[in-house]
Amino acid sequence: MLTYSRVQFTRSLFESYRRPLVILSGAMVLTLFVALVGLVVDPRLIAGVPAWLKPFKFAVSILIYAGTLWVLLPAIADRPVFVRVVSWAVAIGLAVEMVLIALQAVRGTTSHFNAATEFDATVFRIMGATIMGVWLLTMIVAALFFRRHLAHPALTWGVRLGFIGSIIGMGIAILMTLPTPEQQQLAVEGMPSLIQGAHSVGVADGGPGLPVTGWSTTGGDLRIGHFFGLHALQVVPLSALLLMRFSPSWLTARGQAQLTGVVGVAWIALTLLLTWQALRGQPITAPDRLTTSWFFAIAIGSAVVVLVVLVRSARMGSVFSDLRHG
Repeated sequence: MLTYSRVQFTRSLFESYRRPLVILSGAMVLTLFVALVGLVVDPRLIAGVPAWLKPFKFAVSILIYAGTLWVLLPAIADRPVFVRVVSWAVAIGLAVEMVLIALQAVRGTTSHFNAATEFDATVFRIMGATIMGVWLLTMIVAALFFRRHLAHPALTWGVRLGFIGSIIGMGIAILMTLPTPEQQQLAVEGMPSLIQGAHSVGVADGGPGLPVTGWSTTGGDLRIGHFFGLHALQVVPLSALLLMRFSPSWLTARGQAQLTGVVGVAWIALTLLLTWQALRGQPITAPDRLTTSWFFAIAIGSAVVVLVVLVRSARMGSVFSDLRHG
């Protein structure tokens, strides 16, 4: 069994090509502490929510993403220059994003979609450029993983499908930057809009929403599909690890990979469904019959495939058992 001493673990943690991600993670932990203090002592509201809630949520998201990359990058460590570039570029890009979000919170204004002043518009443009860079780098890393086979087929496909879901989730953010019909009308009339884009559809941002997430309960909200897609990179590989650890002995490696595929495809389908629901101005708390029908179609289709995989694996296990004892 491979084991690590404390010294070996520490050296692995601070390997030069991944050190930027460790530094970024540490900075996000500090940001979480600052944001928590801000949530307690700062009573200000920005767009109807506590001023420090957005820095808190983004710090959590960045911490998870940085940690995930830290775990995955050793699989492509034979490309040290590329991995080092990815580590530094992602760390700098997400650090800039976090600094600007915190800056706008300190100023008492929104960081996203803000065109109230030239400074605010510049802040949003910089944020958009940095995230676009991170998105493109994620695509390149994903392409490399599609050319690699990891220690187990289930893990290989868990990471591949996780990257696909995450790339889709990042891409959904582009929809938020598009002008709303009201903003388009203002442009037609030659009137400048103080807001460019929105995460809500059919209602104004900052209205009634779910606790903590703030997802709209009166209209569509593109942040939901964005969130689900982003975290495919954690959910799908984790499902592969759980299958590898807890599957019955008769479930083959191929069967585990197929079940991981079911999780990945279902998660991506759910991400797209939630985005489609939001684009129709429909709140997550009140799905219509069409949305509900598609949800059950995904659930039932996934269950049928899972059952087929389990039955085939059980039969194969039975055949091999008979051969061994025959």
